Amino acid sequence: MNEKLPYYMAYPMPFSYEDEKTERTDAEYLRSMYPELPKRLLPYVEEECDRLEYENSMIYDQYPDKLQLKLMCRRAYENVLRHERIPAAEKEGHGGRPAEEMHLRDLIEVMLYQELYKRRCSHRRRNRRFY
Repeated sequence: MNEKLPYYMAYPMPFSYEDEKTERTDAEYLRSMYPELPKRLLPYVEEECDRLEYENSMIYDQYPDKLQLKLMCRRAYENVLRHERIPAAEKEGHGGRPAEEMHLRDLIEVMLYQELYKRRCSHRRRNRRFY
């Protein structure tokens, strides 16, 4: 009645790689449902995040520098303008800029912050220490 359990059953490790795979699949599925414009913007946002994805990068700081994040958004926005045909709006927004330009910048900024959040979470999971 007092049977000993094997070591791996006595101290089970959670199978977190299955959870990560499920999360990744879920994220990819939801991204596939993005409207046309965000789908076109996503590669530029990912490219900008890829540039700064290295160990001890500022994107992994506890509080990333707001100016650097704004510069990342600006570079992504400029790449989009250089490579994509985005129709300009006739209506003026704040500061004399077209409203479409303001919305595009805002959308890129939100998408970039979401991508950074995803990468920071993934980085924390990879660097988790079990001791």
